[in-house]
Amino acid sequence: MTDPETFPGHKALFHTFGCKLNFAETSTVARLLAEKGIRRVQQGESPDIIVVNTCSVTEMADKKCRQAIRGFAKRYPEAAIVVTGCYAQLKSSQIAEIPGVAIVAGADQKLKLAEYIDSWLADSTRAQQLLITPTRDICSFLPSCSGEDRTRYFLKVQDGCDYWCSYCTIPMARGRSRSGTIPELVEQAKKVARDGGREIVLTGVNVGDFGKGRNDTFFDLIQALDQVDGIERYRISSIEPNLLTEEIIDWVASSRRFMPHFHIPLQAGSDHVLKLMRRRYDTALFRSRVEHIRRIMPHAFIGVDLIVGARGETPDLFKASHDFVESLPISRLHVFPYSERPGTRALEIDSPVSQAEKHRRTQIMLRLSEQKLADFTSQFIGTVRPVLPEHLRPGHQMSGFTDNYLRLMLPPRPDLANRIVHARLDSVADPVEQTINATIIEQ
Repeated sequence: MTDPETFPGHKALFHTFGCKLNFAETSTVARLLAEKGIRRVQQGESPDIIVVNTCSVTEMADKKCRQAIRGFAKRYPEAAIVVTGCYAQLKSSQIAEIPGVAIVAGADQKLKLAEYIDSWLADSTRAQQLLITPTRDICSFLPSCSGEDRTRYFLKVQDGCDYWCSYCTIPMARGRSRSGTIPELVEQAKKVARDGGREIVLTGVNVGDFGKGRNDTFFDLIQALDQVDGIERYRISSIEPNLLTEEIIDWVASSRRFMPHFHIPLQAGSDHVLKLMRRRYDTALFRSRVEHIRRIMPHAFIGVDLIVGARGETPDLFKASHDFVESLPISRLHVFPYSERPGTRALEIDSPVSQAEKHRRTQIMLRLSEQKLADFTSQFIGTVRPVLPEHLRPGHQMSGFTDNYLRLMLPPRPDLANRIVHARLDSVADPVEQTINATIIEQ
């Protein structure tokens, strides 16, 4: 192993697929490599190392990862390609066959990449390394935190999943549920505050499962984080409806730091399909959670994940799902067509849905989502809400999010970046994404 700063001048390119958790982990990898003297590549430069953090949530995700790796190998033939993440965990042998791949590291190895790259660079043979831990043996929690534009940070609080939904490979890729400790996560939040961050998004594979196997819970964690001075906003990235208790909802409503913003995976609006998916709730519980949020936080943004075209979703069951979602007072849908995944129990279910039909159903649900988002947004035109403006980037309009996750387009005022200010929501700028033209209200 070499000493820190052994490779000054080496340049790395980072490419991340998938969830915010992956982005948080990539940011940590970049920081650890920087400590070794390996900096991020700048525009116009050629990288010495390319780190690809992969996703494997769908067949399309696998395909995009393969295409990106091959593309990098063709464009930068002299660079060493390092592949990590869920696709690397599940399909390491496939990746190892791609020319230019130097290191393949599984999902639990990614935050050790600085050490592995350091060792590989010091090895005159430059032999390919495959670093894959069997999924059943993945048990460690490696903390990570990423900063987006030095305003919003993504803090990993939990990893892995024990749910084994019939359509999902994530437990095979990420391992069993595990999480950080409250003291170490509070300390990371304090560091974000010291670095000037004002907003933290809590990320994980199943964040509501935080503390499993210990005496602390996700509710204990958010209460502790709420006490950290300097952080003005927290958001919960996504939480299972059976783990989003009324106690948590009530507490968020009274918290001054946790925003009125929820992201809740539904996946199907049919109890029969939910059972086929092996989900741990039914539509009645889901409705009760959404309606409880809306009752005590009428202004809250509620995003919902939905899978269409799963095996066993007949036309009648799809209609039931559509009608259920249509009846919910939510803000937006994130719609995904069902994807066949090797090794999942869903493959044992009869009645597969054709690709054409999955596409048709996806478009129907996306139109419903557009209407939901337009209806939600229209309530706030002409009102004043707090917004956290992001740093102005060259060639981009200044923007920021309200407390309830409406994206505002703002006049260019760099002096207001990373400060909570108030803005009047004037008009819809984009009828699809529902971004809003806004005016800063001087305090």
